[in-house]
Amino acid sequence: MIIDCHGHYTTSPPQHGTFRQAQLARLEDPSLSAPEPPAISDDAIRESVESNQLRVLRERGGDLMIFSPQASAMAHHVPDPATARVWARVNNDLIHRVIELFPQRFAGVCQLPQTPGGSLDDSVAELRRCVRELGFVGCNLNPDPSGGHWTSPPLTDPYWFPLYETMVELDVPAMIHVSTSCNSSFHTLGAHYLNADTSVFMQFVQDDLFDRFPALRFVIPHGGGAVPFHWGRYRGLANRMGRPDPTALLGSNVFFDTCVYHQPGIDLLCQVMGSDGLLFASEMLGAVRGDNPETGRGWDDTKAYLDAAGLSDEDRHKIFEGNTRRVYPLLDARLTSEGH
Repeated sequence: MIIDCHGHYTTSPPQHGTFRQAQLARLEDPSLSAPEPPAISDDAIRESVESNQLRVLRERGGDLMIFSPQASAMAHHVPDPATARVWARVNNDLIHRVIELFPQRFAGVCQLPQTPGGSLDDSVAELRRCVRELGFVGCNLNPDPSGGHWTSPPLTDPYWFPLYETMVELDVPAMIHVSTSCNSSFHTLGAHYLNADTSVFMQFVQDDLFDRFPALRFVIPHGGGAVPFHWGRYRGLANRMGRPDPTALLGSNVFFDTCVYHQPGIDLLCQVMGSDGLLFASEMLGAVRGDNPETGRGWDDTKAYLDAAGLSDEDRHKIFEGNTRRVYPLLDARLTSEGH
């Protein structure tokens, strides 16, 4: 089985975006009525997925995608908690409808209703709802709800512990994923995302978070940002600071996905990180769309890069299926019950 651990609903029906614009308009003008969640038909959802993510998944030989709301549209920088609660719930309910229509092809990961400096109580409640009522298998966690200004404490700070306690209780991981950048110095897709991936890994290197939460699991997307390319720097810094070798984090508490969009990058990722800490992912129809003119294949066709990476059968199994089932045990239980 080939499981893509990183997919977003970037093609949601237009009514969904219209609802969001109405939400934001009400924040500007409180005299406006609160908008009702949009009425979106099953046919509209089918069309938005069948001709997009599902089509590409099939064409590239994938079996199942872990699916979550569009990351750049989470917009956690909007400071109103009530708006964040409704927006997260509407997004997650829409993901649930996709899964109900295509139960063999998708598994859900939820958006959390985060706000800059806000309480995590709403995030804990939404995570519980999505796992227990909707059958989701994980969450996306934004380490910088401010949108590029980094006003939140590092992910090793006790501020985050209530969410971690719930993740451990529910046995679900979090994918580290920022949303849109509000800082003109950081392009959302080309800088902010990779900044966050890299920064969070260094936060983990500096602290003993996993001594306190040994069962906590994080997926750092986009190939781990700069980490694999500068692996010697991170190991050397850890040694200089008297910290444990960060190699110990990989494959136990921290995992990287394979959203790296060229062959040399995938080759380096596999060579440096090894297979135990890598999860297959494409983020298809996400940040980088279209075909590479040099190869004629999609930039985000990461399966093709892995197929050409010279991996052993054992390593292929780990990256394409085994590690993901280990990191997402609720997904593994579901697949096992279905005979996979």
